[in-house]
Amino acid sequence: MICNDSSNNVDIMLENPKKALIKMSMPLIVSLLITSFYNLIDAAWVSGLGADALAGVGFFTPIFMILIGFGNGLGSGAAFALSKYLGEENKPKADNASVHSIIIDIILSLLITAVLLILLNPILNAMGADNTIGYATDYGVIILFGSIFIILSNALYGIFRGEGDTTRPMYAMIASAILNMILDPIFIYTLNLGVKGAAVATIISSIFVILILLYWFYIKKDTYLKPNLVNFEFKNEISTDIIKVGIPASIQLLNNAFFAAVFSALLAYLGSTDSVAVYSTGWRIVTIGTTPLLAIGTALISVIAANYGAKNYKNIQIAHRYAMKVSIVIAFVVAILTNVFSGDIASIFASTGTSVRIAPELTSFLAWIVIYYPTMAVGVASTYVFQGIGKGITAMFQTIMRETGFTIFFAVLLGVVLDYGVWGAWMGIVLGEIISNNITMVWADWQVKKLMDIND
Repeated sequence: MICNDSSNNVDIMLENPKKALIKMSMPLIVSLLITSFYNLIDAAWVSGLGADALAGVGFFTPIFMILIGFGNGLGSGAAFALSKYLGEENKPKADNASVHSIIIDIILSLLITAVLLILLNPILNAMGADNTIGYATDYGVIILFGSIFIILSNALYGIFRGEGDTTRPMYAMIASAILNMILDPIFIYTLNLGVKGAAVATIISSIFVILILLYWFYIKKDTYLKPNLVNFEFKNEISTDIIKVGIPASIQLLNNAFFAAVFSALLAYLGSTDSVAVYSTGWRIVTIGTTPLLAIGTALISVIAANYGAKNYKNIQIAHRYAMKVSIVIAFVVAILTNVFSGDIASIFASTGTSVRIAPELTSFLAWIVIYYPTMAVGVASTYVFQGIGKGITAMFQTIMRETGFTIFFAVLLGVVLDYGVWGAWMGIVLGEIISNNITMVWADWQVKKLMDIND
């Protein structure tokens, strides 16, 4: 085993997976909360412009999720490959892989940006943006032109996670969030840029994150992994390891965006653009509430990948089951608090101008949607198990099964066929998540036991 002090995080992942999981999860919870707050901060300030402006930004949310999804997905691919190589005690290969990761991120982010710019208006029209499309376009074009910074910043976090460091990315994101909070009211109201101002503030904040991360990599030079060109030598094997987890992880998050687009269209059919505003705003709040579960799952990728590389399969089972236990406790607490304070939470985002009219529906959404949180606790941890052992396609299939399969099916069944309307669509999410998350848990447990049988 690598035994110098700088590899302490790797040693903990291999020797004490429970400790590693908690150590990595805590900064990740803060980091992912801050990512969620980016959208919430924009929504809170934009709500002052009226319900149509809020709905317009909401219609762009699925596209924004594509950008975040590709960044996080590529970051997961990097974290898997790097942790795996460090578990194999091959640091030169890990250094090489960190450079591969950055190059792949840049190339793919440019391609994604070009495609989304071309398809922006057709996507918004297909979603039923109608009279809010002007707001959606004003916000979206600026975000897309700066999307390379959004994708790259999220992907670079994967390099830090690969070496077990989740603390410094947290610091960078805190600084960026503070900057975004300062810039939002200035650009939206003081400079009178409206929704365009919210987009500009987001891009500037993303650039700031990248500058901080590059400072640690190339100026301070105190990271364990060294993503320097001198360490780069193209290896097809390394690219494959990053892509086989990164691309499916991106697609499964892209599927989340597809779900959001389809669901927004369904809500526009069942209700109105107000229902879309409720969903886009409410889902941001759901994202914050479930952030600890996602953070634990994200940390799980590196812990499992390191032990997968070291062939410590028993540790994979320990980490998986521990992650589920901790996540379930958190999920119950968050669900109860969100239900009890649903009205107070809704009032934050629907308290001024025409936004007030969505407050009752937003309150109802928050009170009911939390039913599925405890099952999400086991589903998320189990999905990330597959990413940690390099089975990205399986993890992708599970997400598509949950969102596009079960959830949309039940939303249409309850909302349209059985005529429960918008409330039926909400309950479709709950029922679909409950069923699919339990399937994923059983599947992951079987896969881990199968790995352990290899060593017997």
